[in-house]
Amino acid sequence: MIAQNLQKIYDEIPADVTLVAVSKTRPVGDVLKAYEAGQRIFGENKVQEMAAKYEELPKDIEWHMIGHLQRNKVKYMAHFVNMIHGVDSLKTLKEIDKQASKHNRKINCLLQVKIAKEDTKFGLTFQETENILNSVELKKMTNLKVIGFMGMATFTENESQIQEEFASLKTFFDVHKNQHELQVLSMGMSGDYDLAIKQGSNMIRLGSSIFGSRNYNT
Repeated sequence: MIAQNLQKIYDEIPADVTLVAVSKTRPVGDVLKAYEAGQRIFGENKVQEMAAKYEELPKDIEWHMIGHLQRNKVKYMAHFVNMIHGVDSLKTLKEIDKQASKHNRKINCLLQVKIAKEDTKFGLTFQETENILNSVELKKMTNLKVIGFMGMATFTENESQIQEEFASLKTFFDVHKNQHELQVLSMGMSGDYDLAIKQGSNMIRLGSSIFGSRNYNT
């Protein structure tokens, strides 16, 4: 079923949209089924779980950290993580740079911008994002590269609100992409990725659309 789900998504999405298969809470066997079907990019929201899967699974997998990141956990993934989606402070960027330098690596990062109306979502305001992009501190960091933005829309049935939130981040991305060499706009999950793609997302994060409904008791 995982292979069929993946193929359906591959057939649906434009060629320039990157699919991150969200494998959080999923057993290694499920990740392998997706891998065997051709998927190579997987996203986790807990560093320990991602590190454990990294040890067990093929080494050509590209691992993305998509959850909220605690600075003290960066060291556990700095030797292998490819991209970190949820960076929402300069302090976190400094820690990523510090830990990446220990492994002589350059880690790609996305700044998480708050576009949802909900108070529960993490993220930077547009102004805070601009401040980081233009900061002297960021220019000094040689072991990471901010290559784009990540945004999460409000969890609502109101499609026009979701579109509006995604569109606001796309507009902001377009304003800054040339000056700051931004390439990735990560928007859209299983419930709203079609709307995100229409608004200009070029990276989507899908879990249940690939693996089926999640069992939260595991």
